[in-house]
Amino acid sequence: MREFGERLLAALVRAVFALLRALGPDRASALGAFLAPRLGRLTRNHRHAMDNLRLAFPDKTEAERAAIAREAWANLGRTTCEYVHLDALFDRAEADEATHARFAALKASGKPALVFAAHLANWELPAVAAHRMGQPAAILYRTPNNRRIAADIVALREPIMGRLIPAGLAAPIRMAEALDEGLTLGMLVDQRFGRGPRVPFFGVPAASNPFLARLARRFGAPVHGLRAIRLPGGRFRLELTEPLELPRDARGQVDVEAATAMVNRIIEGWVREHPGQWLWMHRRWR
Repeated sequence: MREFGERLLAALVRAVFALLRALGPDRASALGAFLAPRLGRLTRNHRHAMDNLRLAFPDKTEAERAAIAREAWANLGRTTCEYVHLDALFDRAEADEATHARFAALKASGKPALVFAAHLANWELPAVAAHRMGQPAAILYRTPNNRRIAADIVALREPIMGRLIPAGLAAPIRMAEALDEGLTLGMLVDQRFGRGPRVPFFGVPAASNPFLARLARRFGAPVHGLRAIRLPGGRFRLELTEPLELPRDARGQVDVEAATAMVNRIIEGWVREHPGQWLWMHRRWR
């Protein structure tokens, strides 16, 4: 029965992917923006989103927080339905001269780098950007439990993103191997990580992912932030930061907890700029 259930679910997902491809990027995105706010508000995740918004923005009114939640649901719906159109969406993305120059410098150095992103706008685009701008990259991702769906997603993502490293027990080893090979390693670091240090996020301690800082400490690789910003008309803007000056301890090594807190501050700033484009449904502060 389990095998049959996995086959059935995989077939359903493939059918949905086929429908979204047939709709094209604009109509697929619009469909997600229409459905997600209407369905999402009926789930317990909407309560999580509102609780998170009350914690993050205590000075806003409940109506203002509800408006942010609606926009966040619409963004989630768009991002989900845009999944099969990532290559086409990248062609609509813009980046300033500074971001292009930073990518060029990374490529020219031939050295490994660490790049963090957050669940903002379409959070798959930063990985596509690195690959399309000629930067050999490896991406940490969370693999679905259904092995058929997982295989389909790898087939969809690897040609446009580079090497994919599934999250799991072997992930730290594979991430270290990627850096040893001189690849740029990208990861989303804005969700709760139960075994990580509790550092401030919107002024409240939150268990945070320390892997980026640990790898920076071990390999001495430069650390950059890369974000996508959703713009009107189905367009996006991509921004790559300068390499960060990470905090260091008395021995001159990267201070993992302080560096993790620094990354949190940067992501918090991104979220404050475009609060309706972040994934508020995640229980970040539990």
